[in-house]
Amino acid sequence: MTRILRQLRTHAGRAAAVVALLAAALTGTAAGTATAAAPAATASVGGWTCPGTPVPDGYVITMFNSSGCNNHGAWFQAPAQNRLWTCSGSPIVSGYVLTNYNPQGCSGVGAWFHELVRNGIWTCPYSPIPAGYRSTSYDARGCNGLGAWLTIKA
Repeated sequence: MTRILRQLRTHAGRAAAVVALLAAALTGTAAGTATAAAPAATASVGGWTCPGTPVPDGYVITMFNSSGCNNHGAWFQAPAQNRLWTCSGSPIVSGYVLTNYNPQGCSGVGAWFHELVRNGIWTCPYSPIPAGYRSTSYDARGCNGLGAWLTIKA
């Protein structure tokens, strides 16, 4: 019985962490408070952070540790760079687009591949289309079966 309760708490904590991260990413504010320390805390820019910690401008979330922050999950924040896998719910830095998806990536949370926008790049659903570009053709096989749109200069 104790094992089942521990598993339920762990799953509930992970779900709460994902919801908090998505809320923070979508609203730009903390959706909760950081509790306990992750593998390296939240005082500096980047590094390991607890759920609800805002992601600084120009940073993305690249790893997830389900046992961090007292089993609520910890997220690793790193500066954005071209051709980088990021966790689902990570901010998308201006000038970048999503070009692939891995549902098992980021320790099972799901991961998106970020690339700098360029003429002729295929973009996934939910990807921003930066100013000066537009979407044209569609390929249902792109982005690991989610579909992709050809993005070209406007």
